[in-house]
Amino acid sequence: MKILLLGCDGQVGWELQRSLQLLGEVVALDFQSRDLAADFSKPDALAATVQAVKPDLIVNSAAHTAVDKAEAEPELAQKINADGPGVLARAAAASGAWLVHYSTDYVFDGSGDQPRGEDAPTGPLSVYGRTKLDGERQIRASGCKHLILRTSWVYAARGGNFAKTMLRLAAAKTELNVIDDQIGAPTGADLLADLTALTVRAARAQPDLSGTYHAVAAGATSWHGYAQLVIETARERGVALTLPSDALRPIATSAYPTPAARPLNSRLDTRKLRERFGVHLPDWESGVRRMLTEILPA
Repeated sequence: MKILLLGCDGQVGWELQRSLQLLGEVVALDFQSRDLAADFSKPDALAATVQAVKPDLIVNSAAHTAVDKAEAEPELAQKINADGPGVLARAAAASGAWLVHYSTDYVFDGSGDQPRGEDAPTGPLSVYGRTKLDGERQIRASGCKHLILRTSWVYAARGGNFAKTMLRLAAAKTELNVIDDQIGAPTGADLLADLTALTVRAARAQPDLSGTYHAVAAGATSWHGYAQLVIETARERGVALTLPSDALRPIATSAYPTPAARPLNSRLDTRKLRERFGVHLPDWESGVRRMLTEILPA
């Protein structure tokens, strides 16, 4: 199988370069690739790349994920998050290729306190959420065979992440305020990459598995709970921190205004993914602890 991977230098894309090698030959491109167009700010050129590579599978991990910045550049977010995936989907439909695409909990409005299923009503609060939802719609409208994996709170040991930010602040501050009323599941890029390889293999053998799935780690926490785990783990490993043990303060989202509104309830119901593909999703704590083992000093 020949695989075209787009956005290969992002957190998920980097892990996909590993996991997809088990399925076939991987042509990995990022925005700066020169020989083949992979710049999603110029979506029309992407169709030519698909025609040149002639992949059996297209995996798109490229996205405009700067949620606040997207509010000031909605046209660019539209190109990267919606129009580019739409071009890929139509090219996949024309060639018979499969398409894997990653979406987000931000397609929902974050109301309530229950996990949302794939068919729950959407209602994005931000440019990021609206453009990601439009990307989903363009893929479905194309008629291509696809897997759309909605996820949340993605992290990886490589690159910047929330845990690294908390460790840096805890090493410099004596008081730290972290939001406690946004609830979701921190999900590792490595888990998403492994799920991708597993689901693609199953779906190619059973095409009626094509569709949208929620793919997040098990359990849920707040950003404050996430920060607590990170800082406590660092202390257990002897990392020098200036933050007192009782100085990690929970605050409401309303106390920390941002250009883009965030959903308060980012819980996603993964029953469909687990039942149709027979997968077990590890709890979010185990994934975060594993990542911390990689980034904390031995």
